[in-house]
Amino acid sequence: MRRMVYKVETEIEADGRWIAEIPDLPGALAYGSTEKEAVASAQALALRVLADRIEEQKEPAETVTVSKRPNREPVAQLGQGYGG
Repeated sequence: MRRMVYKVETEIEADGRWIAEIPDLPGALAYGSTEKEAVASAQALALRVLADRIEEQKEPAETVTVSKRPNREPVAQLGQGYGG
C-alpha cells in the first residue's frame, strides 16, 4: 500500500495569528487564532486540493486520511485502497 505524507508547517505571525501550510500542496495554507485552528483549516484545504486532483484525474483515486504524528507533527496522508 502506497502512502504519501504531507507535512504541515506552522508559524506564528507578528500579529499573533497562526499560519499553517502544506508546502507540497499549493493552496493548502490557512490562518487561525490558535495553532490547532490553523492546522485544522490547512488539513481541510489539503483534502479539498486532493479531491480536486482526483476529480480532474491528475491523481489516482485513492483513499485519503488526515492524521497527526505522535510527536505532534500534523500530516495529511494519501493511501491506496480502502481501510487506509
